[in-house]
Amino acid sequence: MSDPVKILVVGCGNMGKSHAKAYHSMEGYEIVGLVSRGEKSRKDLIEILGVDYPQYSNYEEALAATQPDAVSINTYPDTHADYAKKAFAAGAHVFLEKPIAETVDEAQEIVEMAKSSNRKLVIGYILRVHPSWMKFIEVAQTLGKPLVMRMNLNQQSSGKNWETHKCLMNSMSPIVDCGVHYVDVMCQMTRSKPIRVSAIGARLSEELNEGMYNYGQLQVTFEDGSVGWYEAGWGPMMSEVAFFVKDVVGPKGSVSISGMSEGEETDDVDAHSKAESIKLHHSDLNENGEFVKEDEVIDCADEPDHDGLCYREQEIFLNAIINDVDLGDHMSDAVNSLRIVIAADEAFRSGKTVDL
Repeated sequence: MSDPVKILVVGCGNMGKSHAKAYHSMEGYEIVGLVSRGEKSRKDLIEILGVDYPQYSNYEEALAATQPDAVSINTYPDTHADYAKKAFAAGAHVFLEKPIAETVDEAQEIVEMAKSSNRKLVIGYILRVHPSWMKFIEVAQTLGKPLVMRMNLNQQSSGKNWETHKCLMNSMSPIVDCGVHYVDVMCQMTRSKPIRVSAIGARLSEELNEGMYNYGQLQVTFEDGSVGWYEAGWGPMMSEVAFFVKDVVGPKGSVSISGMSEGEETDDVDAHSKAESIKLHHSDLNENGEFVKEDEVIDCADEPDHDGLCYREQEIFLNAIINDVDLGDHMSDAVNSLRIVIAADEAFRSGKTVDL
C-alpha cells in the first residue's frame, strides 16, 4: 500500500470541518495541519476529530512547516486564487471549494498552474457527487429540447449564519457564490453552449458594503433554445415561502426535486444538496386528451448527508492523485460556470444582457 497523502486543511468552518472529517476517517490521507485565522474553530474541530493535529493561524507558515502533498482550501472566496497558487508553487495538489476564484482570469490562471505543475485540482462541486442530483440531471436529459430550468435557494439567516453570509458578500453576491452550482447543473442538463445572460438584483440591507446586493436572479439562454433561471437571497429578511425550487420542464414532461420540509432551517449547510424525492411527470396524452402515464416518485430519503457527500468528493480527489486521473473537463467546467455567473453579475450592474 502506498503512503497516505499528507494533507493540510485550510479553513475550519462548515466546509473545512466536513472535509477534515473525511480525511481523518480515510486511510489514504494523513492530516498534517489545520489552518484558520480563529483559534476557536480549530479547537472545536480538534475536539470533534479527537486528535491534536498541529494548528496554525498563518497559511504560508503552515505550508512551509508541513510540506504537504495536498492542500484542502475551504476559506472565503477572496483567498481562493492566492492560496491555490501558493499550494501549487509548493508542489502540492489542491482541493478547492467553489467558486474557483473571484474572476475568470484568476480561475484560468489557477487551471493553467495546475497543468504546468502537473498537480491535481479538484473543485468542490458537491452536487456532482450527490446521487439524487445525478439522477435529476439524468432524467432531465430525457425530456427533449428545449429545456426550461427553474432553480432557487433562498436562505433566511440570522446570528452567526448572517455574519457568515455578510463575510461571503465582502467579495461576491449570492448568485455568484451559490450560482456556480446550479449553472453547472444546467450546463450538464442541456449539454449546450450558453450564449447570453441577464440578471436582476436588490440590496436589502444597509449592513452590506456599498455596491453589494444580497438578492439576485440570473437568466441564461443556451444555443439549443433552452433557458434557465437561478435565484438566491441571503439574510434575516428572506421569506421561507417558495425558497426551494428545483424544477425542469421539457416537451416530454417535467422533473422536480422535493427538498426541505416546512420548519427546517434554510441556512443549514445541508440545504444546498438535500433531496427528499424526485417527481417525474410525463406529458403524453391519449386520444381523449388525458394523461397516459401516472407521475413517478423516486424516494431519496436514504441519500448521503453533507458529511457523506464531502467524503465522496475526497474519494475522487484521492483517486485523481493516486491514479493520475485527467481532470481537464472538470477544471474547464468549473471555469465555464464561473464565467456565466460573473457575466450575470455584470448584467445586473450594467442593466444590460451580456453575450457570452
